[in-house]
Amino acid sequence: MSSLPVAVHTADQVRALDRHAIDDLQIPSYTLMTRAGEAALGALRSCWPSAHRIAVVCGPGNNGGDGYVLARLARAQRLEVVAIGLHEPGRLQGDARRAHDDFVAAGGMVGGWHADCLREADIIVDAIFGVGLSRPVDGVAAQAIAAINASEGRVLALDVPSGLHADTGEILGCAVQAARTLAFLGLKLGFYLGEGPNCTGVVMFDALELPPQALAHVDAAATLIDEPAVAELLPRRRRTAHKGQQGSVLVIGGNIGMAGAARMAGEAALRAGSGLVTVATRTENVAAIVGARPELMCLGVTTAADLTALIERADVIALGPGLGRDEWAKTMFDTVLGHDRRTVLDADALNLLAHSPRANAQWILTPHPGEAARLLGKTAGEVQHDRLGAARAIAARYGGTVVLKGAGTLVVTDAARPAICDRGNPGMASAGMGDVLTGVIAGIVAQSGDLAAAARVGVLVHALAGDMAARRGERGLLATDLLAYLPTCVNPSQRS
Repeated sequence: MSSLPVAVHTADQVRALDRHAIDDLQIPSYTLMTRAGEAALGALRSCWPSAHRIAVVCGPGNNGGDGYVLARLARAQRLEVVAIGLHEPGRLQGDARRAHDDFVAAGGMVGGWHADCLREADIIVDAIFGVGLSRPVDGVAAQAIAAINASEGRVLALDVPSGLHADTGEILGCAVQAARTLAFLGLKLGFYLGEGPNCTGVVMFDALELPPQALAHVDAAATLIDEPAVAELLPRRRRTAHKGQQGSVLVIGGNIGMAGAARMAGEAALRAGSGLVTVATRTENVAAIVGARPELMCLGVTTAADLTALIERADVIALGPGLGRDEWAKTMFDTVLGHDRRTVLDADALNLLAHSPRANAQWILTPHPGEAARLLGKTAGEVQHDRLGAARAIAARYGGTVVLKGAGTLVVTDAARPAICDRGNPGMASAGMGDVLTGVIAGIVAQSGDLAAAARVGVLVHALAGDMAARRGERGLLATDLLAYLPTCVNPSQRS
């Protein structure tokens, strides 16, 4: 097994990598299948070293062939193997037929599907469908997937969980919910979109012994945001650094009853490393915010004139946390958009933007699916059905950089390849997480000046802090729990 690459591919791109290996590198296709089976057995033994009874459920194509290779190799290692063929051997073709016949020649037996065939298995290997599936699953395959999901055995999916669309993350009728997914040659885009994160479990990767230059032969559809990006954008500070060199953030928000949102965004900007953070809010909130975090400067603003002087001193503006939609909020919104400042828009600032659309290259928009739906005039369900398409549509309509929040947060600009964050956890689905993210991104913009890079790094830093905070448990995680971990995440060069 290899460490996860940053490149994420479509099914067609993975097929092109496969053809490159076979046609240009002259690697026989059955050799690649054998390597896949070897890698799968290695992953199985590594993840579940005490497992002895293995059930391998094989489909009609090359994914099933990978399963038959694994079954043969596992049997040679004296594991108890049950191979279940969902199709008659006579319907198998090419390498899949050869893998089946090699398994049988080595003494293995292939049984047909029946309701109790998985009952005794410690591990179930899903080798039913690969990247080529594009139709709803039915018949015996649907029965097998339902039984796999209902079983008590742990599940390893080969290349793609069967039933999951490799490009969109759509569930095609039904899909395997794996504990682990071992991807071959390339990570699949569908792992990170739609229902993909619910189906893949922990994603692993094997390059099937192809050299890095071969894997780079085909362009990627997207990239994962990796931790070296943090150190690249936020290098260790010089000993002579002072706060005036670390950028100034102005947080605008905190309408009546929502002071906490502005306070969390402000503190997050400080924790992300901004040198100065000012919160412009309702006058009624000033004492509460300063009392909770005295390092924040906090001023009550009522009119556009009150806000203008603060805007002129800021390097970046975070607009929206707790903003509301009343006349005060609209005044704040219109005043900010009347100035040429780098701006991070969140929450009600996005809702106001949806009512008054305009484009600007100098902002970062951070919608959740509901806000994205309002920006596009769609439903949240439509956004979730095509998250990447929605993020691209928002970037095309409104400009700048778009951060579409959710499992597999997307960062999209017109000029760059989409970026995906594979970190974070379900505990982060709680109030205030978006306010903290807004502050983190704004704080990083203030230090770096690079909007797109700051959006990518901010999303990753926020997710890493969430994972650290969730070590005590995901359920019950609070947005403010992340704040203590942010300095660790924005100082990767100083970790012990």
